[in-house]
Amino acid sequence: MNRLHPVSEVAEILGVNNNYVYDLIRHGHLQALKLGRLKVSTFELESFMQRNSGKDFSDLSNVIDLRAVTDEGLQSSKKPNAR
Repeated sequence: MNRLHPVSEVAEILGVNNNYVYDLIRHGHLQALKLGRLKVSTFELESFMQRNSGKDFSDLSNVIDLRAVTDEGLQSSKKPNAR
């Protein structure tokens, strides 16, 4: 069933705080509508999770694939220690 979730509920579902949800909306990663307060539809929330699975949202201005983060970590761990 498609319904509208307030920001606080979206934050709870995603396991983040309210300000982070507002940041996701502000950066265009999550679509919301304003009916009194900002709300996100169930459809949009599910779509957000599907289209962004496997991505690193540490920097909302530069969202990257987790694979790139993992590969980068593997590269640095393979470098020999300089002594």
